[in-house]
Amino acid sequence: MLNQNYIQRLEHIHDFDHLEIVARFVVEGFITGLHKSPYHGFSVEFAEHRQYNTGESTRNVDWKLYARTDRLYVKKYEEETNLRSYLAIDTSGSMLFPYSTNEKINKLAFSVICTAALIHLLRNQRDAVGIMLFNEKVDLLTHAKISLLHAQYLFGKLKETINQNFVNKTSNIADALHFLAENAHKRSLIIVFSDMFYQQHEELFAALQHLRFRKHEVLLFHVFDSKLEQNFNYHNRPYKFVDLESGNEIKINPNEIRENYKKKASEIQKHIENKCSQYQIDYIEADINKEFSQVLLPYLVKRSKLY
Repeated sequence: MLNQNYIQRLEHIHDFDHLEIVARFVVEGFITGLHKSPYHGFSVEFAEHRQYNTGESTRNVDWKLYARTDRLYVKKYEEETNLRSYLAIDTSGSMLFPYSTNEKINKLAFSVICTAALIHLLRNQRDAVGIMLFNEKVDLLTHAKISLLHAQYLFGKLKETINQNFVNKTSNIADALHFLAENAHKRSLIIVFSDMFYQQHEELFAALQHLRFRKHEVLLFHVFDSKLEQNFNYHNRPYKFVDLESGNEIKINPNEIRENYKKKASEIQKHIENKCSQYQIDYIEADINKEFSQVLLPYLVKRSKLY
């Protein structure tokens, strides 16, 4: 059922066709009017050969290939992108919450849908994009490219992710972000989707600092279920709560701990938000009870006005 919900929601990604993601900080690449660049001019990379047409310039003729084939072929180049973006998705067990077979979408599926929409948006503005999938380790980190074939590959990987079971997979977001900081192209846009269920907050903040030290711009989408995870909105009866990462169980009546729980959850969220502000990281609340467009569109519109 989640896969069907995923497909239905992806039909709305064209709602983003008129929007742009403008880089807040200086990025590497060349200037096409959308992003600032620290360099002058631009560079190009080889894309493919095509047959030479009589009368056109011979400047880009591949003479080495001509020597081997006795035929004239022209090198086609693809301008390097304005911006390289990497979308990182936390695939740990807690992202499967709410863990059920009904039509309610979970945090992982919501993150995948948002990522698919952003890939579509970034490709529309000719920006390269890659993805990273991580839990207790980095499962996948792709190169950032702009080709249609690469985009289809990314969409395929996202659909595979929806259908996988990550129960008992813990989160090591700190190590994953350190890895991305070192391996992403310099001055990239890093977009992270995570529920931030990670005990070592200082390690996490150090990883976020590392991204900024490497001149990456960072957007952090804090994914949560406001009704169940923040407001602890359960009925007044005993429940068995199961940790989707460790498997630990506890039986409790939510009414007995609701107020203390809500206070602690609010304090943690505020702490993360304050640290993001300190490091010049955009912090975005991503409540899965909303449609993904209700999370992305207001932020992108606000961002376009600010930057």
